[in-house]
Amino acid sequence: MPPLPQPPLPPALHPLRGQSLAVRVRRTFRSRKALSGVTQWFIDWGVPIALLVGCVWVFGAGRSEKGWSGIYRVFTLIDRPAHMLSWGASVIGWLLVPALIGGVAGHVIATRMQRVKDIATNHLFQQRPLSRRLKLPGRIAFLESLHMKSAVDQEFLDRYVRRAHAGDWKKAQDHWEVLVRDVLCTVELADLDRTEALTSAESFARAVMWMTAYQDKCLVCTARANQP
Repeated sequence: MPPLPQPPLPPALHPLRGQSLAVRVRRTFRSRKALSGVTQWFIDWGVPIALLVGCVWVFGAGRSEKGWSGIYRVFTLIDRPAHMLSWGASVIGWLLVPALIGGVAGHVIATRMQRVKDIATNHLFQQRPLSRRLKLPGRIAFLESLHMKSAVDQEFLDRYVRRAHAGDWKKAQDHWEVLVRDVLCTVELADLDRTEALTSAESFARAVMWMTAYQDKCLVCTARANQP
């Protein structure tokens, strides 16, 4: 099957579209890859599990004759379960919660023990104050915010949005987030903190546009086009 013809390149960048709530939420969710592995796990799995436990607890308490105290006693294996939801609470209290707490605690302790003498070269002789440790992670850059910001940013947008994506801001933003997110998952950025990791990932993603083999091309478009 012959390749589809490419749409003609627009002579200039299309007018800005603005950032919708969906794009803002998507950027925030994809930026979680800049966080540590344990923090990512809590976001990806800990929050859904906590919601499941909360639902079982609330609905189980509503069906229990003893209310909240009754479901708590089943959850902590003091009393026998009396109905289906209480059986769910009993299984969660007996199997799921101890396994999760033990697994997370073991991982954190093992990681801390391993890093007692392992220091990344970029952290040598540096102090990391509490304000930096508690600083909220940034989000993957919104491409439209770079428009007319500087000559370098404008050249990047011209290459990435106008040439690589035929002026499609929506598609370019989506692929930019995917590219930065996947770069954040590489081993080379594993030892960086959340701010440094995000900055390095975006710098690498932008540098690709100046490589000879990928000039005016999108890595995400290329990879998806070659998918079987």
